Amino acid sequence: MRIIFMGTPDFAVPCLEKLISSNHEIVGVFTQPDKKRGRGYVLTASPIKEVALKHGIPVYQPDSLKSEETYELILSLKPELMIVVAYGKILPGNILKIPPMGCINVHGSLLPKYRGAAPIQWSVINGEKTTGITTMYMDEGLDTGDILLQASTQINEDETSKELYDRLRLMGAELLMDTIEKVKKGSILRKKQDDSLSTYAPMLNKSLSKIDWNDKAEKIHNLVRGLNPWPIAMTTLDGKTLKIYKTAVSKPIVGTPGEVKSIYPFIVCCGNNTSIEIIELQMESKKRMKAEDFFRGYKLDPKTVLK
Repeated sequence: MRIIFMGTPDFAVPCLEKLISSNHEIVGVFTQPDKKRGRGYVLTASPIKEVALKHGIPVYQPDSLKSEETYELILSLKPELMIVVAYGKILPGNILKIPPMGCINVHGSLLPKYRGAAPIQWSVINGEKTTGITTMYMDEGLDTGDILLQASTQINEDETSKELYDRLRLMGAELLMDTIEKVKKGSILRKKQDDSLSTYAPMLNKSLSKIDWNDKAEKIHNLVRGLNPWPIAMTTLDGKTLKIYKTAVSKPIVGTPGEVKSIYPFIVCCGNNTSIEIIELQMESKKRMKAEDFFRGYKLDPKTVLK
């Protein structure tokens, strides 16, 4: 089939690579415009653009999909099917209608739960035990189209959103190829989503990072896991920002929320007489390190309470 692929981050890379290795014809790849990144603000191509160029596939980076020019461009490519994986732009109705076999999206949750931009991270933050991948036909709503196939997986109790992300991106590629094959054969069944069961997973921002030590240890642990690798959970130690990268739920303990009970291991009191062990951290202006290494060079007042 003639396929247009739309995607931007590395989450979409396994899907594109699977398509390239198949017998389908990728007639064009659409991705977000290059952005300035890093300390030097160097103009950088998206991971999807890099893969497409490596394989000699035409790359298109329109600022908007709503222009007549973009519509005519997609029309001229004569796609039979369009695949969208974490593209980062909403497809207008006129473009959705172009491919005769429709537009298929690969989404990182078991829809209708966690519609939106950050389903993987919110699944971890909210302490979900199970998540997965959904392929669906796209419509003009936000992740509201008919479900095609789903694959589920357990979320490990100490798994970060980055670790889960890396597993799901590979699962997504396998499910996509299965979906395309069934669509091609006309054997796939469509299932409407139950909107009453939907939840929303908005984009993450730094305002989520501040730890509330009045929360129970499990909730704090889930926040730390869910915000790793970005924007990272944080607290305040001696008036400076302390980023928390890795934790473990510890034993019940009596104390003031935020109170440091020990440094070897680094145990902090949480709400409801729970406690958490901080395993990896980063003090303001310092490098990331294990807590035990940090305290070899940092003197801590025994009455310290993290804020």
